[in-house]
Amino acid sequence: MTSSVWGGDKTEFFTTLTPDKVLDAIEDLGFKTTGRVSILASMENRVYEVEIDIDNANTVSENFKILKFYRPGRWSKDQIQDEHDFLFDLTENDIQAIAPDKINGQSIFENTNGLYYAIFPKQGGRAADEWNDELLGQMGRLLARLHNTGQVKKAPHRLNLDLETFGNANLNLILKSPHMLLDYKQQYETVCEQILTLSAPLFTNINYQRIHGDCHHGNILLKEGRPFLIDFDDMSMGPRVQDIWMINPGRDEYAKGQRQTLLNAYMSMTDFDIRELKLIESLRALRIIHFSAWISHRFDDEAFKRVFPNFATHQYWEKELFDLREQIGYIQDSLN
Repeated sequence: MTSSVWGGDKTEFFTTLTPDKVLDAIEDLGFKTTGRVSILASMENRVYEVEIDIDNANTVSENFKILKFYRPGRWSKDQIQDEHDFLFDLTENDIQAIAPDKINGQSIFENTNGLYYAIFPKQGGRAADEWNDELLGQMGRLLARLHNTGQVKKAPHRLNLDLETFGNANLNLILKSPHMLLDYKQQYETVCEQILTLSAPLFTNINYQRIHGDCHHGNILLKEGRPFLIDFDDMSMGPRVQDIWMINPGRDEYAKGQRQTLLNAYMSMTDFDIRELKLIESLRALRIIHFSAWISHRFDDEAFKRVFPNFATHQYWEKELFDLREQIGYIQDSLN
């Protein structure tokens, strides 16, 4: 298994991906398009909605396909296949997720410029207005079924969400980045190393399995009142609690009550190792470090400069250090 979060090759931009190339990619697979194509919001990859010219569609969504072009150099073909295989396993077990289309038994394709891409059916949905007890119960049962399916097989080419890959590897990347200001480099290294050392005992004997990995509210949509998950691009081998805490990320009593409501529903369907709850603050710290590594690694992309204009400034690294120092206290509380 690769130890790099960012792939074995230097990532490239999407300079070759024009609307004509997008249409060519789907028409090469036998689809007839109307010529209408629109780009959807995505920072890491490029995602497009393409209108398909078909007769007698049963729903409006059938007239469209979603094309996802993977950032070159980020994931290998085997790693993308692990994502697709997980989605196929979920949908075969009637779990609410969106699997890519297969054509001649394949779900990963390559365009003339060497970009990997996949085709997904369009499925409408909306964000949850409020996470009430009913919705939390549905989400808990959905995650339980997802994790039960996830544990049946491995994702041999995907990353472990652990201290080495998401901690040390990301820290090394940040320290070598030209965007890390020298004024903060030593402080940042010391704080991160303290976090990783403190967290190490909490990860002892923790089970790793296939998880969504990025289960924040933006990746959960509702259709007919039922939640379903999108964007498995960051799926990994990790502890189950990673998918649970991100739905209820707060620390106050209200957030803890919501998390317990979700867990009660979850545990009505499957077992949960309560020890994993002590990982939440360490996983939160890893996510903070991971986020800075992600921007550092992508900052030559003009899209990232527009979205993160304060990155690599004194203000950014001051806040980053403040947040990470705060995490040290929370992780120490988890050790008690």
